[in-house]
Amino acid sequence: MKAITQDRYGSTDVLRFREMDAPVPKAREVLVRVRAAGVDRGVWHLMRGLPYLVRVVSPRRPVSPVPGMDLAGVVEAVGPQVTRFQPGDEVYGSGTGGTFAELARARQDRLAAKPGNLTFEQAAAVPTSGSTALQALRDQARVRQGQHVLVIGASGGVGGFAVQIAKSLGAEVTGVCGPAKADLVRSLGADHVIDYTRDDLTAPSVRYDAVIDIAGNRPLSRLRRLLTPRGTLVIVGGEEGGRWLGGMERNLRLLLLSPFARHRLRAPIALTRTRDLDELRGLIESGAVTPHVDRAYPLREAPEAIRRLERGEVRGKLVITVP
Repeated sequence: MKAITQDRYGSTDVLRFREMDAPVPKAREVLVRVRAAGVDRGVWHLMRGLPYLVRVVSPRRPVSPVPGMDLAGVVEAVGPQVTRFQPGDEVYGSGTGGTFAELARARQDRLAAKPGNLTFEQAAAVPTSGSTALQALRDQARVRQGQHVLVIGASGGVGGFAVQIAKSLGAEVTGVCGPAKADLVRSLGADHVIDYTRDDLTAPSVRYDAVIDIAGNRPLSRLRRLLTPRGTLVIVGGEEGGRWLGGMERNLRLLLLSPFARHRLRAPIALTRTRDLDELRGLIESGAVTPHVDRAYPLREAPEAIRRLERGEVRGKLVITVP
């Protein structure tokens, strides 16, 4: 099969487009003919090996020679203990062993039927980002009808889904983004948009029942000032930190502070699971959630897609298409 591969950590210069042996599914795995693969910050971190925390398991090179986590495609073959899928099924979810390739393995409990109203490219944009947003709002913040929710980083992959899912839960949603992306955030359904380059986020006229901070770097003390007395702060990911923890220092401080705080403080590690993918499919097919794909790149041009992600130019999600 054709695939993007890397044999060491580094910049996009380490990525190669080449032929390699096709993977063989294990007992509880599905072999998927990939039609599209999602691009997110996790792909970039694993490619770079940054922060160094990601090198604990494999110090010199990525565990998988093929990058990529999210996929949408058609089931090619199934392992002997797979009961939920059969060849020919259209699926989406997270792969095992890399998805920037013509074929990819995936555990059956991390796949679901593809939403019928989405293209493969749109579906590939959903799994990791959509699941992360859903778990942050439903499980961690426990958002309910009539609550006020603030989404910091509302124009990105996770943020775009968070705005839409919060609206589907009946919340009044405020999105935070730069001026060039305000129109996108409004189109996703945000009731209010804050331009972080002009507005003082820490002096709000309203307190929020939930603040979802996506890959930000604001001090925890300032974020907690935005909350109602029993509000919830959810930190999703981390960026702009040191080379060892890469911004995850905030997450660790949050977890240490949590037992002593009146606010609910959460820093979850999201996993893509079938039940969440099924719930997302319901939201998508009902029209409550629509993935926003900024641009699709052919497999051979995957390095350019990652470079664009690094430059912070993306509105929504990038995907890789596979012929």
